[in-house]
Amino acid sequence: MSIRIAASLVVACATATLLVSCGGGGGSESPQPPAFQSPASPPPGSGTPSAPAVFGLQDASRLASRATFGMPYEEILRISGMGAESWLDEQLTLPYSSHEEFADLLLGKLRRGEITTEGPNIALIISFWRGAWWNRAMTAPDQVQQRVAFALSEIFVISALGTLAANPPAITVYNDLLLKGTTGNFRDLLYDIALSPAMGFYLSHVNNRRSDPANNVFPDQNFAREVMQLFSIGLYELNEDGSARLDGRGQLMPTYGNDDIREYAKVFTGLSYDGPNAYFGKRRPEYGNFRIPMRMFESEHEPGSKRLLNGRMVQDGGSGLDEVRQAIDSLFEHPNVGPFIGRQLIQRLVTSNPSPEYVGRVARAFNGDTTGVRGDMKAVIRAILLDHEAWDPPNPEHAGKLREPVLRMTALARQFNAQSADGLFFNNGYRLYNYSNQHPFNAPSVFNFFSPDHSPAGELARNDLVAPEMQITTANTIVGMSNMLFVGAFVDGDLFSQADTYSKTYLDISDYVEIADDVDALIDRLDLVMTYGRLDEPTRQAIKRNVELIGDPVQRVRTAIHLFSISPAYAVED
Repeated sequence: MSIRIAASLVVACATATLLVSCGGGGGSESPQPPAFQSPASPPPGSGTPSAPAVFGLQDASRLASRATFGMPYEEILRISGMGAESWLDEQLTLPYSSHEEFADLLLGKLRRGEITTEGPNIALIISFWRGAWWNRAMTAPDQVQQRVAFALSEIFVISALGTLAANPPAITVYNDLLLKGTTGNFRDLLYDIALSPAMGFYLSHVNNRRSDPANNVFPDQNFAREVMQLFSIGLYELNEDGSARLDGRGQLMPTYGNDDIREYAKVFTGLSYDGPNAYFGKRRPEYGNFRIPMRMFESEHEPGSKRLLNGRMVQDGGSGLDEVRQAIDSLFEHPNVGPFIGRQLIQRLVTSNPSPEYVGRVARAFNGDTTGVRGDMKAVIRAILLDHEAWDPPNPEHAGKLREPVLRMTALARQFNAQSADGLFFNNGYRLYNYSNQHPFNAPSVFNFFSPDHSPAGELARNDLVAPEMQITTANTIVGMSNMLFVGAFVDGDLFSQADTYSKTYLDISDYVEIADDVDALIDRLDLVMTYGRLDEPTRQAIKRNVELIGDPVQRVRTAIHLFSISPAYAVED
């Protein structure tokens, strides 16, 4: 069973109900599209990233779907004209659009009375970091960096669920840290995460004290565990292609044990908030404390040598920050990092079930095969998005991934040039989170919204396939997403949920209304922009029959957009 067909089963009920009730196609069998025919690709053994030799509009739309938060028709034309590699090079050299700066801009507007809210607490706690995220997702020119940073936020997880939400700079500064990491080096990214006050707050290594056995005080192990398990090397030794290494008895080989956690926990002692009124043990941080990295307080740092992985030793006598650097280096240089992180980024951007060969090529890019620099994130992103398997999978039945709820909303908004009266986009996220179980930086735990290894019971599990996003897909979220997409398509100003005092967001469908009289042309354009030419014929005919019944051109376009947005072809990227 293919990923697309499996995902079709979980979204078909909403689609079928709408189509059948309007006289569309019926039948119990989910439509199966023909295999995608890509232009000639390099042979499977090639380690050089390569987009299709002939890069057309559908290819450009497909790349935009993976690498951005969505692109309108005119941008798809531009990407097609530039070619994949040139466009990607341009994207990765743009300065990143700061979330912290945008949140400060909103705060300035509030203080000057240019925007109003129900009260300053609502503005600061709810609107501003979320406002920064949605505005950057909607308008930032550095779309690839913003999109990859979102992928990284689902690996290096912090969450606003809980008291971290009361410190808006914590989220915006952390997001900027991830943004810088998209075009920097993984080693620096991991080090910055270790010193992030938001991460220190979330995984409790801020104010982590040295051992005091007499008072039963020992270093907190939370961050030390997760920096290995989730942020760098994973639980078990891997081959370069991501497959498990086995010992002589055919057993999995753990990457670390409890003793290793205790040793790394000693390294991450002595860190606390820096900035105004800084002191070790501060429990009520001010906003300014979250804008700069944590500070090392040597008096609270665990003295003595520490044993790191692979026999490395941290010798006594160095500074606390030097020990942190050595610990990060020991993880960064571990051979697991390339396949462990590379596979997850492939899953977030391209496909849930990459082949071992695909993972291996990305791991080699991480290891420096293409640029000579280990951990070069630009090289990793290029390797993921330009790899020939991304365009011509060896097993099309196993290709693709379910589009996350957040990405379905951003794509709909950006594909139709969403507008607001003042050019600002606010989404408090309540509706999205309640209906879909997802909103940026709102994961229920450090393990994200879903596991990269989640395999739904049934055909996918029997075929050893994973579908991470299905872990948050339920009957309620299917209906909830359909309702949200309906409101977005049909109700001007109600695409996002926000306070009444903020400008409303609506889709600009004027270009589509101009071609609404020609139903085939309308569907062709929507197919290119929303499903990059992948709409299967039964669904196309069902949509056509429905929209032909509607005389008003505006309602015809709105209906077509909504039916596209709830179709399996839109729900699944492959």
